[in-house]
Amino acid sequence: MAGTGALIATSQLPSWGQEKPQNLTESNLNADLTADRPEVFPERGGFERLSLSYAIVRIGLEKPFSVLHISDSHLSAAYPHEDAKKQRLCERRTQTFGGHQEEALRDALAWAKEHVDFIVHTGDLIDWQSEANFDLVRKYFGNHYIGSMGNHEFSPDMWLSEPKESKDEAFKDLTRKRIQEVYPFDIRFESQVAGGVNFITLDDVYGYVTWEQVNRFKEEVKKGLPIVLCMHVPFHTEDTWRATCRMWKDKGPLSHGEVPPPTGDYKTQLEDPVTRDFIAYLKQEPLLKCILAGHEHLTFEDQFSPTCREYLVAGGFLFHAREVIFL
Repeated sequence: MAGTGALIATSQLPSWGQEKPQNLTESNLNADLTADRPEVFPERGGFERLSLSYAIVRIGLEKPFSVLHISDSHLSAAYPHEDAKKQRLCERRTQTFGGHQEEALRDALAWAKEHVDFIVHTGDLIDWQSEANFDLVRKYFGNHYIGSMGNHEFSPDMWLSEPKESKDEAFKDLTRKRIQEVYPFDIRFESQVAGGVNFITLDDVYGYVTWEQVNRFKEEVKKGLPIVLCMHVPFHTEDTWRATCRMWKDKGPLSHGEVPPPTGDYKTQLEDPVTRDFIAYLKQEPLLKCILAGHEHLTFEDQFSPTCREYLVAGGFLFHAREVIFL
C-alpha cells in the first residue's frame, strides 16, 4: 500500500544511516553513510533532533495505522557543473535553511521506518529545480513515492529569473513536464487507498485549485471511503490565518484579536470562484476527515469542518514532523 501527500509505505524504505553534512557530487549521491555522532539519549533510539508532535484522527477503522507527516524539507543542492545561478542558490539557500536539510529528512525517514506505517510529505521537498535536487528526490522516494507539490517544486531559479507577478498554470507549464518526469505520480492530483482510507493529493501551490481537480475529487467521493486530503498550502480558516500572520508578518505584541486582512494565498482562496466554491463544498462533505498541509513553516491545527480537522506541520528542514494516528 502507498498513499499521498507523499504517502510512502515505510516497509519499502532502506535503513538510512545518520550522516554528517557533505559536499554533493554525482559519485557520492547514492552512498549510504554511517553515523559517528554521539547520541544524547542512546536508550531512546537516537532521534532526539526530531521535534515531534502528535494527532489522533478517529474514523472507526478496523485496524489502526499511523503516518509521519513531514513537509518543507527545502533540499538545496547543486552539482559543481551546474550553472552560476544554481551555485548561487545552493550557497544562499543552504545558509538560509541551516545546511542540515538532508540530515533532517534522513532522520525523519529512519524514525518512520521503525515507528509508523506510512510517510506523508506535503511539498517543498526541494527548494528549487536542479539536477542534484531532482536526484535527491529519486534517491529518497523512488517509485513508491506519491506526493503533493510545493510552490518551490515549480521554481527554476527563484528570484534570479522568475516573474514577480502572480504565478499561474501557464507558469507551471514551463517546467511541468520536467517535474512530472522526476516525480512518479500525477503531480496535479493523486489518489490511493491505504488502510481503508482514501488519501488524496492535489496541487494547490499558488492558493487555487482547478475545475479538473474539483471534478476528480468528486469522483473519488463516490467510492464512499473516508478521505484525507494532502496538499501544500492549507485551506485557511480565520485561526490558521491568524497564526500564519503572527509567524510571517505581525512580529510585535498582540494588539487586537481581529482577523488580519487576507493577502496572498488566503485572498486567492476567498476570491477565486472555483477555489471558494470547492472549499465551501468540502466543509459540507462528511467523508472528509482530515487535511494535512505545510507551507507556512509552523505547527498548528484547527477545525476545518464538523468532520474534518486541518493539521499544519512546521518545516522539515528544522527536524519538525507530526505523527498522525488513524483509529
